[in-house]
Amino acid sequence: MSNSSSISHFLLLALADTRQLQLLHFCLLLGISLAALLGNGLIISAVACGHHLHTPMFFFLLNLALRDLGSICTTVPKAMHNSLWNTRTISYTGCAAQMFFFVFCAATEFYLLTIMCYDRYVSICQPLHYGTLLGSRACAHMAAAAWASAFLTALMHTANIFSLPLCHGNALGQFFCEIPQILKLSCSHSNVRKLGLTVVSACLESGCFVFIVFSYVEIFRAVLRIPSEQGRHKAFSTCLPHLVVVSLFVSTSFFSYLKPPSISSPSLDLALSVLYSVVPPALNPLIYSLRNQELKAAVWRLMTGCFQEH
Repeated sequence: MSNSSSISHFLLLALADTRQLQLLHFCLLLGISLAALLGNGLIISAVACGHHLHTPMFFFLLNLALRDLGSICTTVPKAMHNSLWNTRTISYTGCAAQMFFFVFCAATEFYLLTIMCYDRYVSICQPLHYGTLLGSRACAHMAAAAWASAFLTALMHTANIFSLPLCHGNALGQFFCEIPQILKLSCSHSNVRKLGLTVVSACLESGCFVFIVFSYVEIFRAVLRIPSEQGRHKAFSTCLPHLVVVSLFVSTSFFSYLKPPSISSPSLDLALSVLYSVVPPALNPLIYSLRNQELKAAVWRLMTGCFQEH
């Protein structure tokens, strides 16, 4: 038996047992990281430099790209380091910091996706009020509220989790410090605090999820009333990237946390964690740029301009 005061480090889950597979995982993570850094960097630069992209939709997309950069830098570098040097350790302070930034980035994405859903709802269902409801000041306030709310959420979760007494060793069943894995190490008499943490999180996430579902029901009803096929196609094309990103994020994270224990396994948990923590930052820029001609053109102009300068 041990408690949290005697734990100086945690042991993360090894991605592979053999040296060859460890190096393969390092190369895969490096490739995903570079793709995420390049894709999100291009979106941030294109939106910042392209004055015609200074609209609410692209402003929130820029915030999402910033969040993706933070997310890929939270979990992947340590996993790459452990794979390259064949180690599993992470310090107690490093684990707490990693959990804080992971929760911060995850909450920020959920809040930003909710705000982006509101942007699509106003654009399609209330287009005459778009300039009033989503002015520059309103957009700045909503983005600031998303980041601030995520910061408070991460601070609350991290402080609560790392104040629990830990009595079941220091080995984690995940390649990064995640809330459920730390809870598995906590003592049994902390169930009330676990329940309170779960209820608060469920209320926040359920509220955002219900709002997204309700908004898309109204959006689809409005789109189906558009008389021209071209108008319906244009409206659907602006919503499709957001809907794909929301579906990927919600389905993988909800299934990972709410799946029954009977179907849980280390390999499944690892695959799901990669899907909702590592893949989205690299995939989001591709999803948004493929369906958005304005963004695609701005990114292309940015890239060709850089090449011409050199």
